[in-house]
Amino acid sequence: MALNQLRQRDLTKLLQAVPAPLGLPAERATVDYDSEADVLYISFERPQKATDSEMRDDGTIIHRRRKKVLGVTVLDASTR
Repeated sequence: MALNQLRQRDLTKLLQAVPAPLGLPAERATVDYDSEADVLYISFERPQKATDSEMRDDGTIIHRRRKKVLGVTVLDASTR
């Protein structure tokens, strides 16, 4: 299932899994969904070139370069 095939309700639910304090540090974001792995990728910069990643207890991974958030990975995205 491609991201554009997700219903708007499903997409809204998936995006709610992203930690609120991120505040979208970029004007544009790239969103990719891997249905086989059930993983949602949100990138605020391409390429990310992250120097640090933080795995949170809620199943999200925050990718940073220094203090700047470059992207978020949401595991088990369809169950959120």
